[in-house]
Amino acid sequence: MTNGRVYSSPAVGEDGTVYTGSYDENIYAINPDGSLNWKYKTGYLIRSSPAISKRGVIYIGSGDHHLYAINPDGTLRWRFKTDFLVRSSPAIAEDGTIYVGCEDSYLYAINPDGSLKWRYDTGFVIRSSPAIASDGTIYIGSYDDYLYALEPTGGLKWRYKTGWWLSSSPAIGEDGTIYVGSKDGYLYSVDPDGTLNWKYETDGEVYSSPAIGKAGTVYVGSEDDNLYAVAPDGSLRWRYETGGGWWDYVDSSPAVGKNGNIYVGSYDGHLYALNTDGSLNWKYETGGWVDSSPTIGRDGTLYVGSGDNHLYSINTAASRLADSPWPMFGKDARHSSRSKG
Repeated sequence: MTNGRVYSSPAVGEDGTVYTGSYDENIYAINPDGSLNWKYKTGYLIRSSPAISKRGVIYIGSGDHHLYAINPDGTLRWRFKTDFLVRSSPAIAEDGTIYVGCEDSYLYAINPDGSLKWRYDTGFVIRSSPAIASDGTIYIGSYDDYLYALEPTGGLKWRYKTGWWLSSSPAIGEDGTIYVGSKDGYLYSVDPDGTLNWKYETDGEVYSSPAIGKAGTVYVGSEDDNLYAVAPDGSLRWRYETGGGWWDYVDSSPAVGKNGNIYVGSYDGHLYALNTDGSLNWKYETGGWVDSSPTIGRDGTLYVGSGDNHLYSINTAASRLADSPWPMFGKDARHSSRSKG
């Protein structure tokens, strides 16, 4: 148990240590048995989710205007100062560059030593988290309503305008297609050249970040309380309504297991496990909103935070994460947010 809401999505290290942030301002390292390894105090609430480098360095943003780099033993490696809240979650490039958005309107590129490489101004708040394509292109949404594609050097490749702001984080398909949700209620499919492939309308705002299953099905939540399964051609496969109340939003981002089951949280306080046909397999009740996005570890254990101040570890039949292009928020258990080369 932490002393604040856990909206951060957990990341899992190679040794099974689980890392997450909390509204009590701490970064937590939890052993696989649930005991506390260490915690590190930042200066404000943490909404960002951690990302873990190949060397085990943990990167996470804080509302105190900093991006933190924490060593595996819980000591501070460095912290990088931005000009406002860092709710975006970092992504790690193949060369070790860390990309993160900030509410000061910039996407930052930071060297592994904590120095600034470059920053790009979108002109408005960034809460979306970056996704890195196999060619190094960085995709990120902004509250200026645009999806951006940036070169690894910081130059603009293109930007695509949606109907409202983007808090959802992009997912990248096998063929390079980018999927992202918008406050306008649509799930967008955008080609790597910046042209629209299709858009699918839900009945609510889309803050959830898409996940992609093995068959190319795109899963995303909506504030109409539903989880959607959308085919690669943009047609609806199914949708599942959580809760049934007037405020049972699905802002959590789904995770897909090797067995094809889809796991997602809801504001009704439950974590849901759905079968591939959209039927309910099981649901688990926590004591608060589940806005956190679930993470599936190497052994199939599922980790998720809740508004009741707890981090949950739940046994599943998943065995491990699905072998698909982008099966969960952050792409993998370490949250590299990077496509395979």
